[in-house]
Amino acid sequence: MTRRPPEVDEDAILRVLRVPPECEGMRLDRFLPLELRATSRSRAQAIIKASAFSEDGRKLRSSERLKAEQKIYLWRPPLDEEPPREPIGHIYEDDHLLVVNKPPLMTVHPTARHHKHTVIRTLERERPHQTLSLIHRLDRETSGVLLLGKSTEADRAFKIQLEERSLAAARAADLGLPPERADKTYLAITHGVPSEGLCDLPLEDDPSPLRVKVRVTERGRGQSARTTVKVRATAHGYALVECGLHTGRQHQIRVHLAHLGAPLVGDKLYGPDEGLLARAADGQLTEEDLRVLELPRHALHARSHTVRHCFTGQIHHFVAPLPADLRTFWLDRGGRADDFAEPASA
Repeated sequence: MTRRPPEVDEDAILRVLRVPPECEGMRLDRFLPLELRATSRSRAQAIIKASAFSEDGRKLRSSERLKAEQKIYLWRPPLDEEPPREPIGHIYEDDHLLVVNKPPLMTVHPTARHHKHTVIRTLERERPHQTLSLIHRLDRETSGVLLLGKSTEADRAFKIQLEERSLAAARAADLGLPPERADKTYLAITHGVPSEGLCDLPLEDDPSPLRVKVRVTERGRGQSARTTVKVRATAHGYALVECGLHTGRQHQIRVHLAHLGAPLVGDKLYGPDEGLLARAADGQLTEEDLRVLELPRHALHARSHTVRHCFTGQIHHFVAPLPADLRTFWLDRGGRADDFAEPASA
């Protein structure tokens, strides 16, 4: 089925799920949380009621028993029709490269859950005749420096450069060699004060039902991961932490800091209760959840990125100022404004 069912809105987004043989006979409301990340069963039932169809356009029920290789058609409306709270900040631009300051709570590219107000969609509306591509990504809740290519050649060249540096850092970690200076630095606000120095514990997928979680594993297993941790300041049980990112593993900084006993403020996955992530996705955070989180997003900001320009050879050091939400949070907890200052050696 490629045609939209008559009861589905014109702006709905289609996502097609295939039922693998091992899921034959499973109820639809059991299957859907396995396919959609951070989705509870109650949320899955609501999605089915609103948007689930068979290949021939028949409306599906939560109790539907699935067949192997069956296709589930989800016609879902975009969920982010409200514009973002902050605009995308522009840091640098030339003929090949665009560097922006990504606001918090903005997805970088369209997804089934966030379609209209993403970094890519927003910039396409601002620049209708220009092709832009993401050279790397940031999580939706993370703010800060983001690089985009302005041509296919630029996209390829900068991605290769970043990949080569990441592979070199991973090889150095595997061989036990000291790391070079990190090209990317992040600022984080944590509960508790982490140990300073190099955290080089490898990471692997966590078997959590959420399917998005990563965990620290023993040496010799998983993927090499290296984060340099420096405490800039402390204030009444919180720490402002500078993290140098040597390898770019999924959730690397969040996992390393949590392992060091200092999880990010506002972290719904690696903080006090991983169930916060599903409740947030369902719009079911309680007043107590919000009190525990303290911030509506995790307190992580991509502060700076140093890169050699692939076409000019010039070294650029791009810096994004700390956004208002993290600055206000830190100052309200007794921190000082000069804690955010860029080090003189940068």
